[in-house]
Amino acid sequence: MLRISQLLRQIVHPDDPPSRGAKPSRWNGPVVVWNLLRRCNLACRHCYAASSDRSFQGELTTGEIYRILEELRAFGVPALILSGGEPLLHPDLYAIAERAKGLGFYLGLSSNGTLMDAQQVARIQAVGFDYVGISLDGLEAHHDQNRGQPGAFRLSLAGIRQCHRQGVKVGIRFTPTQENSADLPALFSLMEAEGIDRFYLSHWNYAGRGTANRADDAAHQTTRRLVETLFQRAWADLHSGLTREIVTGNNDADGPFLLRWIEQNWPQGVDRARGLLTRWGGNSSGVGIANIDNRGFVHPDIFWWNHSLGHLREHPFDRIWQNPDETLLAGLRQKPRPVKGRCARCRYLDLCGGNTRVRALQLTGDPWAEDPGCYLDDTEIME
Repeated sequence: MLRISQLLRQIVHPDDPPSRGAKPSRWNGPVVVWNLLRRCNLACRHCYAASSDRSFQGELTTGEIYRILEELRAFGVPALILSGGEPLLHPDLYAIAERAKGLGFYLGLSSNGTLMDAQQVARIQAVGFDYVGISLDGLEAHHDQNRGQPGAFRLSLAGIRQCHRQGVKVGIRFTPTQENSADLPALFSLMEAEGIDRFYLSHWNYAGRGTANRADDAAHQTTRRLVETLFQRAWADLHSGLTREIVTGNNDADGPFLLRWIEQNWPQGVDRARGLLTRWGGNSSGVGIANIDNRGFVHPDIFWWNHSLGHLREHPFDRIWQNPDETLLAGLRQKPRPVKGRCARCRYLDLCGGNTRVRALQLTGDPWAEDPGCYLDDTEIME
């Protein structure tokens, strides 16, 4: 995840203290995104879990989840993002969340927002979730089309408003497509009108239904325009004193693109920008991020459901995550990664980490092939 607003603040104001939420040094494990269940009341076109509104066999019991929470905490996992499917459909969501908060995790909730009425949000607030992310894939027409349900946009927006009324920190998550990309300016207007202070652009990734529908992915030039718009918004926020957070994820070419943007717009900050972006390091699949699916399989991130690192009914998390015989993990943790093609020759490999390996796998069968989602051209990335 590229925290654009935070990086720009650090570049322009290098003496400011670190932002809140920095990971304590005693926590050495990855951030874990946990799909508590696969059931969902929507049928989104880009769903990596290929969820649907039915029960799925073999899901972890609540007792097993409690045990795994203890394992994660003992290993030093700093943060959990509870997801699905739609996590609000899990019958024991709030009991699980209370257990997690009691163990000291930073706790996020990833939801489609359609079920967040006043009563649900009151329970979210009472548990003490640190952050709630709700998807808005454009304005009403495009959102409802992408989510497969008329009226989904209005319900999600009502959920956002309930969070505001009850003091729950909330942000929106936007997955751009060829169809909805033009909605980005209007989404920012909506954010301003609703007082939403966090925007996450989640690039399309090829997993689950996202693979079958990848023709909907925003083309490279459209992606460049969208990301550059975010840079401009974050830069304007910085100079107007707004504290809104703008972040992107699932396409680590955003880091090199930001460095090139800074070269053109604030060249005195280039050296510091490169240092910060190198420290960020780009893609963190299998390094700083892990995924647990609804059945207890561990993956390098949420898009790797076709590759299991191990099962939590058979081995504890620390043994799975530190398995010296897992070749995919070894490759993801190698510096530089053993990437091929344009990625191997890229001058920004240390900034992006070879980008999203699962996109290369889905299109070529080789996880180390060049990432087809990189929108920088050869003249920009070659030495």
